[in-house]
Amino acid sequence: MPRPYILAETNWKHLKDESIDLAILPWGATEAHNYHLPYATDVIEGSCIAEESAKIAWEQGSKIIVLPTIPFGVNTGQSDIYLDMNLNPSTQFAILKDILTVLNRQGIKKFMILNSHGGNNWKAIIRELGLLFPDMFLCVTNWFNLGNESGVFDNSGDHAGEMETSLILHLTPELVLPKEEWGDGKEFKNKIKAFSEGWAWTERPWSKISEDTGVGDPNKATKEKGEVFFNLICAKMGQLFVDIAEADTNDLYK
Repeated sequence: MPRPYILAETNWKHLKDESIDLAILPWGATEAHNYHLPYATDVIEGSCIAEESAKIAWEQGSKIIVLPTIPFGVNTGQSDIYLDMNLNPSTQFAILKDILTVLNRQGIKKFMILNSHGGNNWKAIIRELGLLFPDMFLCVTNWFNLGNESGVFDNSGDHAGEMETSLILHLTPELVLPKEEWGDGKEFKNKIKAFSEGWAWTERPWSKISEDTGVGDPNKATKEKGEVFFNLICAKMGQLFVDIAEADTNDLYK
């Protein structure tokens, strides 16, 4: 049965008389995730979170639509990692401009990027697009920022560690290699203290900061943790969808 809130599954018969309040665009990446997770990890996570969160919001009466996931992200620091695919930020801008032109023309004035890849940095792009589409409400959410504050995981990490391994064990366990093939996800830190402390930034050359392309120890990952975390994320994200869909964006501040 097609889900009416998933654009790729629904149909013209349903949509021709529909009025959508919020469009959600999951945006991932195609890249190595340690030795054991699929290249599509970010795509799987973003798609599943968007779809389940949309179900929650739709069942509360919100008129939303999830657009097909963009599978490629910014991977400029991984150019020497075999088949890590890269979209430059300027390309992302061009794609978004075309998508927003369609939505704006058809009267869908609220738009969210559900970001599923840490290399995608949206603020500058959204600021510029906001000037081009001043009557639209544009926003971004990074679901993975909920990981370290969730209380579900023992080990921190931002790439193919305990959090992502647990999620993929829950969502697509058939794509995860046996545990004896997992790398330890050790990150080599920048020798210049300011960069390691986080108040200065330079792009990480991935092959120099990790031997297995992971950042974060996956050893304590389980599918049970993945399920708990997935449900937690989707409950919060589903409520956010509802809040934005129902909001008067001309009266957001008090």
